Amino acid sequence: MKGDDIAQRLLSFAVQVLHVLGKLPKSPEAQHVVRQRSRCATAPGAHYEEARGAESRADFVHKVKIADKEMRESRYWLRVIQHAELAPPLDLEGVIDEAGQLVAILTASAKTAAHR
Repeated sequence: MKGDDIAQRLLSFAVQVLHVLGKLPKSPEAQHVVRQRSRCATAPGAHYEEARGAESRADFVHKVKIADKEMRESRYWLRVIQHAELAPPLDLEGVIDEAGQLVAILTASAKTAAHR
């Protein structure tokens, strides 16, 4: 089905991030990031799934844009983890790169759908 590949990547991204979060220390600052990240890491995939069932093109575009915003927030929090050195760098490089790719895909998807 159209969009299955993106949906799968969003699901895999959420799982990867949850694994990274599980490795973070139990310090108050790390746990603050965990609470913020766990919410926004899983949201893009959920919003994309909603978009796939959209009632109109405008509804699709709106929901994909929400998924894009959540993915951007996810990327931000991953960079916070990276810059605060709360996790080993090897755990973060791939997932930060994937977040950037997913932002690009979601942004392009919304633009394409909006201009059809």
